[in-house]
Amino acid sequence: MDPAPEMKRTRFPSMNFEAEILTAPHDNSELYMIPSMRSLTAEEYVEAFNSFLAHSTEHQCMDKFNMEEMPNIMAGLGNGKSTVNVLGVGSGTELVNQAPDLQNVSFIWHQLTSSEYEQKVKEEGIQKKFDFIHMIQMLYRVEDIPNTIKFYHSCLDHHGKLLIIILSDSSGWASLWKKYRHCLPSTDSGHYITSSGITDVLERLGVEYHVYEFPSGWDITECFIEGDPAGGCMMDFLTGTKNFLGTAPLGLRRQLQEALCQPECSSKKDGRIIFSNNLSMIVVESWSRDQLQKPS
Repeated sequence: MDPAPEMKRTRFPSMNFEAEILTAPHDNSELYMIPSMRSLTAEEYVEAFNSFLAHSTEHQCMDKFNMEEMPNIMAGLGNGKSTVNVLGVGSGTELVNQAPDLQNVSFIWHQLTSSEYEQKVKEEGIQKKFDFIHMIQMLYRVEDIPNTIKFYHSCLDHHGKLLIIILSDSSGWASLWKKYRHCLPSTDSGHYITSSGITDVLERLGVEYHVYEFPSGWDITECFIEGDPAGGCMMDFLTGTKNFLGTAPLGLRRQLQEALCQPECSSKKDGRIIFSNNLSMIVVESWSRDQLQKPS
């Protein structure tokens, strides 16, 4: 779900941070299209995403993770170094330089996709090491997820950590994608992935990781109100389809709306329908020196 939302910043007064941010170029707006039903362009996706944020607790969910878990996660970074190097992959052009609690952070912006950055590193033969790398809600649009994770994990310095935020297997998205993704237009990379897909990759790599599960909800009540503009926008975001209610076959529309009401997707609260948007925060440890010295 790119662009990645901002996370609430926690102060770490004893550390200096140097953060590098990768952002996608703005010339890739044309995505895969099929007759009648088509996927959202980049601009249309941003509009639908903003509607999603306005009705969901995604930001609050990340704030809770930041407050409860991030201080301990960040505490061991850098192993006493005066400057902690941070790489944000797919973070978007946030107004971070205006944030008062980021005065000890220097930013280097890379107008590159993650794959372009990886290619650049390999061509130049120089790989900078980072103490903290975060990939927030961005792996859905990566061409090769296993090799992307492997590459960025290799960019970690000793005592470094990689944070991957992805939709949980307990979310309504997991159920929806499992049953209906074959009926929907492909995304630009075609990936519908939740946390188990990521942990499977990490298991194969043999790296140490820990998963934090945080609940999040999205009020989709308007999806069931005929002709409601907000509901139409929500259905576009749910399906990744432009004007889903106007272009999808009637049978598919009815099936999808029925599925959204099922317990594996949503719950009811005060007469409202709340879609499960639960998130998994996966913290991956860098290779230890012992692991690096093992014969291949």
